Amino acid sequence: MRTEAGHVEADAVHAGAGVPADADVTVSQDATARDAVRRPGRPRSERAEQAILDATVEAIGDCGVDGVRCEDVAARAGVGKATLYRRWPGKEDLLIAAFASMKTPLPQPRGESVREDLIAMVEVMATDVQDPRHARQLALLHGEGERYPRLIARFKEQVVEPRRDLIRSVLRRGIGTGELRPDTDVEIAVLALTGAVMARGKHDSTPPVPGFAARVVDELLRGIAAR
Repeated sequence: MRTEAGHVEADAVHAGAGVPADADVTVSQDATARDAVRRPGRPRSERAEQAILDATVEAIGDCGVDGVRCEDVAARAGVGKATLYRRWPGKEDLLIAAFASMKTPLPQPRGESVREDLIAMVEVMATDVQDPRHARQLALLHGEGERYPRLIARFKEQVVEPRRDLIRSVLRRGIGTGELRPDTDVEIAVLALTGAVMARGKHDSTPPVPGFAARVVDELLRGIAAR
């Protein structure tokens, strides 16, 4: 697969007739140098990918899930259809990626304290639910659940469960180190943490007060911390 940074130049070289054999190297090097001067920052391929995801989120907001068309998304993003399809083979894959892009990755556990690792994760989740796009995402996912069960199932499998697995890993480590009770119900603990954040985001649009994440975690630990 050709890199995004060089595919335009490479197409132009291979399309020409009678081009010297060493011209590919010269043109590619010149194009790369020009691109580095014109576009500092993230690589062109990453910029294109982010533009596509942003355009998909915008299209979902404007047209709903039904109205999203890969061709329209490519046009909104200012890229060719081939660029989009190289990354996502179909609309369903694109929608899942767009919904996933609205979530900030959870921090990797440091492994020193269950409390501190959980607080760091809850802080990220609490910040995410303040994003207006998050409310729109939830409304769309819940509203389209019956019509697109496969989309919802794949979203949960590919996006939701890996995030929950990270929380589960912290809780299970805590059981193993003796920080948490050996009979801790890991699934209930995960639901308690995520549910508290989601419920607040749904019913209160104001930013959480400082220390909100710590309060959520500490209240949970009152019940499951080892005594």
